[in-house]
Amino acid sequence: MAEKKNSFYPVILAGGRGTRFWPLSRKRRAKQLLALDGKQTMIQQTVARLLSLAPASRFWIISNGDLQKEINRQLPRIPKAQVLAEPVGRNTAPAIGLAAFILQRIDPDAVLGLFPSDHVIRDEHRFRQTLQQGIEMAGAGQNIVVIGIRPTRPETGYGYIEAARGADGQVLRVRRFTEKPDAERAAAFLGSGDYFWNSGMFLWSARTLTEALREHLPKTAQILERIAADFGTRKFTESFSRLYPKCENISVDYAVLEPRSAKGEQNSNIFCIPAEFGWNDLGSWTALHEHHAGKQPAENNNLIAGQGSFMLDAEGNYFHAPGKFVAAIGVSNLVVVETDDALLITTRERSQDVGKVVKYLDQRKLQRLV
Repeated sequence: MAEKKNSFYPVILAGGRGTRFWPLSRKRRAKQLLALDGKQTMIQQTVARLLSLAPASRFWIISNGDLQKEINRQLPRIPKAQVLAEPVGRNTAPAIGLAAFILQRIDPDAVLGLFPSDHVIRDEHRFRQTLQQGIEMAGAGQNIVVIGIRPTRPETGYGYIEAARGADGQVLRVRRFTEKPDAERAAAFLGSGDYFWNSGMFLWSARTLTEALREHLPKTAQILERIAADFGTRKFTESFSRLYPKCENISVDYAVLEPRSAKGEQNSNIFCIPAEFGWNDLGSWTALHEHHAGKQPAENNNLIAGQGSFMLDAEGNYFHAPGKFVAAIGVSNLVVVETDDALLITTRERSQDVGKVVKYLDQRKLQRLV
């Protein structure tokens, strides 16, 4: 048992920009590097809750050049050589694939865990218990394990996993993956009881993943294998920057999981462990409002990050104005976020559209604001 635990390598994806958290989240200080839920940043929390499963020396972070320096500063215990900055973004399949090819050379028994860097977990003890179960399963054979979240609403912003029925707490065989559905299908998924949200957390051995990539993405797999062969040498930086952009831009869901699950339930080696540990991906200002409201009920559901406040006939608002006194009269369900150089005003209902502001700024080449 101890040997399997020591062969576990967390791989954390931290290259996103977090555009829906603009203006707080910026290109060089993205959402995962912000303290949105306590004193630690999101990526610091991600690492902290995994440290009992693997030492810091076994962590790998995939990010980009804009964030690499700050990640190194926030996570000094993780070897700098294991904080990889993609020369260009190529989605999750090449990112996790490169880690798998490198780790297979370092440790043939390596079991990888893929983790986003911006999740909130309520029950960390149960989270680790769930992962330990998945690690053992992934290390026992050619198994792919995904952590599934029981849906609480007909969410159209998440991918879904259809799993075979089973008893509570039981590992379930995956039938198929479905990318973000429309509202009608999402409602049907919720009602059926057979679907889970795809958390983006996966477990598999390095051998299983590299073989899957060779089967489903042979050209990209060949490129990643060439880059991995140079890891630890002077050639690595040049080879990474020159070859990695030639990889296909595709998620591991599309590249591996969907074609594998299409083989049929009985022939699939993909399994889902239902999560019972409380999960939130904090995907928008509205999600952050709901998360904090669930932890610390506020008067009239107004949440304020500021220096004092006055609320009159105001309800369900989220105000972020550090160092400022906030006064709100007769307004409901607003999101107002102030920084030194920008002011966001929207509604909780429309907070998913904040990313469009960043697209506009990019198009206008207003780089100081992104």
